[in-house]
Amino acid sequence: MSQSAPNRFAGKTALVTGASSGMGQATAQLLADAGARVFTAQRRGAGYEDITADMSDPTAPKQVIDHIRSTAGQLDILINNAGIMREGTVEETSLADWHAQIAVNLTAPFLLIRHAMPLLRAAHGAIVNVGSIEGLGNNPRHPAYGASKAGLHGLTRAVAVDHGPDGVRCNAVAPGWINTPLNENFIDSMDDPETFRQEIGQIHPLRRTGAPAEVATLICWLASDDASFVTGQVWTIDGGRMSQLSLP
Repeated sequence: MSQSAPNRFAGKTALVTGASSGMGQATAQLLADAGARVFTAQRRGAGYEDITADMSDPTAPKQVIDHIRSTAGQLDILINNAGIMREGTVEETSLADWHAQIAVNLTAPFLLIRHAMPLLRAAHGAIVNVGSIEGLGNNPRHPAYGASKAGLHGLTRAVAVDHGPDGVRCNAVAPGWINTPLNENFIDSMDDPETFRQEIGQIHPLRRTGAPAEVATLICWLASDDASFVTGQVWTIDGGRMSQLSLP
């Protein structure tokens, strides 16, 4: 899998949600560097053709796609990256927190895909959904987050099956621990951040956590013509974490 080459996405239009930081920002940058016209959708600017949108609002996805249709007239690549996570067991999770995570992490991608499908069909386009290893297993106190990401993985397969005959590919990535601002802020809030950083690295066979650019490289490969026969798959990118058993 090569780094994004110049003009790899020349003539293509892409939408990346949640691109103001982390994996979304790195993905938008790689797409732009490779020649794509990049739209982003989130609550604050990301430095591209920004569309202000709150993905918890069910009317936002249609507004975003309508804007791209009227502005660019095409959409070749859709990256569903926006997501939120709130902690709590099933007893501690309020119905409002449950609905919020399902809305942003699962319903918004569904609606974006739904409204974008005519454009993606015309372009024989590609969709990449940013899932999580928590759609495959779960960390403690993340019932809504894990359920939303497992649902997103299922949606990925369903779209691939239904729209493969239209020439539309749909894949997902399942990142593990990535050094995003959200995760860094979480670590910094701890009593002993440096000890935690060392310990979190040790649960990975590579003995480190991941960088947003590493996930972005996989996302861009899946969105490219190099992956033209790849669809309906969930690609784990976690430094081997899910392969390593705990000590007996």
